[in-house]
Amino acid sequence: MTHVLAIDQGTTSTRAILFGADLSPGASAQQEFTQHYPASGWVEHDAGEIWDSVLATCRAAMDKGGVTAADIAAIGITNQRETVVVWDKATGTPVHNAIVWQDRRTAAHCAALKAEGHEAMVQEKTGLLLDPYFSGSKLAWLLDNVDGLRARAEAGEVAFGTVDSWLIWNMTGGAAHVTDATNAARTLLYNIREGRWDAEICDLLRIPMGMLPEVRDCAAEFGTTDPALFGGAIPILGVAGDQQAATLGQACFAPGMLKSTYGTGCFALLNTGDTLVRSQNRMLGTIAYQFDGKPTYALEGSIFIAGAVVQWLRDGLKIIEDAAESGPLAEAADPAQQLYLVPAFTGLGAPYWDPDCRGAIHGLVRNSGPAEFARAALESVGYQTRDLVEAMTADWQGAGGGNVRVDGGMSASDWTMQFLADILGAPVDRPEVLETTALGAAWVAGMRAGVYPDAEGFARTWALDRTFEPRMDEAARAARYAGWKDAVARTLSRS
Repeated sequence: MTHVLAIDQGTTSTRAILFGADLSPGASAQQEFTQHYPASGWVEHDAGEIWDSVLATCRAAMDKGGVTAADIAAIGITNQRETVVVWDKATGTPVHNAIVWQDRRTAAHCAALKAEGHEAMVQEKTGLLLDPYFSGSKLAWLLDNVDGLRARAEAGEVAFGTVDSWLIWNMTGGAAHVTDATNAARTLLYNIREGRWDAEICDLLRIPMGMLPEVRDCAAEFGTTDPALFGGAIPILGVAGDQQAATLGQACFAPGMLKSTYGTGCFALLNTGDTLVRSQNRMLGTIAYQFDGKPTYALEGSIFIAGAVVQWLRDGLKIIEDAAESGPLAEAADPAQQLYLVPAFTGLGAPYWDPDCRGAIHGLVRNSGPAEFARAALESVGYQTRDLVEAMTADWQGAGGGNVRVDGGMSASDWTMQFLADILGAPVDRPEVLETTALGAAWVAGMRAGVYPDAEGFARTWALDRTFEPRMDEAARAARYAGWKDAVARTLSRS
């Protein structure tokens, strides 16, 4: 068994990648799926279409790589987090479209719970804030709005899961209803201090606990695939939510190490070891990974719009045809202009957590044009990342001062990464393998299978592509960041 199959189930597409015995990525396949927007601020996926895309990409990657099930030691799964699926246990049919992490339909419910004074209790137990981002209020909405669903849930007829649970259920023919600690930690229902589903929070949201999956370590026995799916049974031995998988893929195993992933959004995780930090700056406490029953904690900051701002330049403004054009266009911007784009297209995430504010651009003059818009868009990613790093540094004395490891599609932009280093005033390290999310899922499954090294051995395989050193002087950095903070203050709905 010389291969590990990694499934990277993302927000807009699914990928399957075969990794070899040396951890190198090989044959892969990718398939996009439909985004559903039934109302303003609502985002849904067809869970059946997601499963079909996983099946198709896994089979295609195996065909391209010329491997069979007998050649694959394990499957590792990484997935979009917080997205909610509920399905009938008898038929395996979803009762409703999956409600996606970006969905904001439960903003009023979360605001009401916060007004009633519940957020301190929820944060203490889960590390999270009362925000529509997380799974709990989405699940509560389904129970309240799908006819007969609450009665069926109380009767034990339906199952809840994040996307990993849904995939494992289908892969194992309904034999396994499980999740891992990192995905459980993002539901708003899991006590990350005690390692269990929390009865008090489930009662608050009126969620029957019998519909929740069993929680396991990231490296564990999650079941074996139905032999009919891939021509033979393959064990599923690794699961981690996408940002935690990227943390693993970046080998951020030591407290103080920080990674920042730039996909649709941006997600920064700072390893805090065995210390769960209670953030005073509206960061999230979460589980970075869990092995042998022992969680390693992290501070996390979530930015909703990162790579999506480049898609807006392309699809909304139509000032570029390809994402790769954004850097050269920004380079051509008038240096005398200073535009600030606050990309609050679906509200702002950490550290502001304002679901009601909307995007704005500040500093426009008569000759502002496409180049200035492109520069403001790319700079917004750097400014938002600094917001996260500043908050993390204030929360934990072990933060700050070290290199930031970056990955994800947007990290391929030299212009954006140089600005990131400039505005942070810290070196930015880009690895040779940018697909660290899939790599992390492959490594954790392969480690469990005994074909890949332990964490220490894996860390030695991490390879640097380039370090971006800060070039901006401190006075310019401070002035630029002060302008950003002013732009945000003018954009927030409560200002």
